[in-house]
Amino acid sequence: QVQLAESGGGSVQAGESLTLSCTASGSISYPYNRKYLAWFRQRPGQEREGLATVWIRQDDKYYKDSVKGRFTISQYNRGDSVYLQMNDLKPEDTAMYYCAATTDYLAANLDPERYPHWGRGTQVTVST
Repeated sequence: QVQLAESGGGSVQAGESLTLSCTASGSISYPYNRKYLAWFRQRPGQEREGLATVWIRQDDKYYKDSVKGRFTISQYNRGDSVYLQMNDLKPEDTAMYYCAATTDYLAANLDPERYPHWGRGTQVTVST
């Protein structure tokens, strides 16, 4: 069972940047070559949405169109950690941000149903 722990959330002003971190620990009971780590967020009153995911083996990255160019996902040491660099933050980015893991071969579509492992989340608040 893999455990995920997010950190790095906080309160910032619009236009500022923030980097979220997620540490993955514990045994991974599925094929390493299909491991994906991803970032999701859930805004108040809305469904959880996928932002970015990285296929650990190839370091291939996939993004939600609306955050391309503003958010960057990266991973360290074959998935021990995953990061989300967020630039030019806007008030609408205010949400709880979650790290998630999967080996689902459709992980790139960023459907939360494809991700069985989740962290507890870290809050990001962006004010004007």
